[in-house]
Amino acid sequence: MTPIAAQVALLIATAIAAALVALRIARRRAARQRSRRARTVGATAAAGERDGAALLEAAGFAITGRQVRHTIVVAVDGERYDAGLRCDYLVERAGEAWVAEIKTGDDAPSLTNPATRRQLLEYQVAYAVVGVVLVDATAGAVHEVRFELTPPASAPTRGGAGLAFTVGVAAGVAAALALGFA
Repeated sequence: MTPIAAQVALLIATAIAAALVALRIARRRAARQRSRRARTVGATAAAGERDGAALLEAAGFAITGRQVRHTIVVAVDGERYDAGLRCDYLVERAGEAWVAEIKTGDDAPSLTNPATRRQLLEYQVAYAVVGVVLVDATAGAVHEVRFELTPPASAPTRGGAGLAFTVGVAAGVAAALALGFA
């Protein structure tokens, strides 16, 4: 190998080694930033939950459970799927059970956020409560959210079966009275 070729090969090897070192440093820095961001988000959420508990109690809610797990069963094409849920708090006020969800930040506490809206609806249905208390820990606000779960007027109903049953019971009672059985 000529001296110039050796110098070029050494230069290329040095450039590759430097690029690998720079890439490794960049990856470590990015991982530290992600970790720092995750710790910040986690600390904000933890502070939000502490503040949220105080806001709930100030609004007259009694906390009956924290980080309550629940499983809902969903059938997909006839196959069972267990979906796990965990709400921030179960609360009660005036004999009514509620789920409380604590949110922090600017977008998450808003019902204009589709993900938040779907989560609250899922909680109300799955936990079979009267509503969901949405606590905006950042703004210090408590909102009572109740989804009206009645089917729209255009949706098919099962009213016919209920009506037939009621008419049948009424006819049976009338017949019993007429025949002197009652």
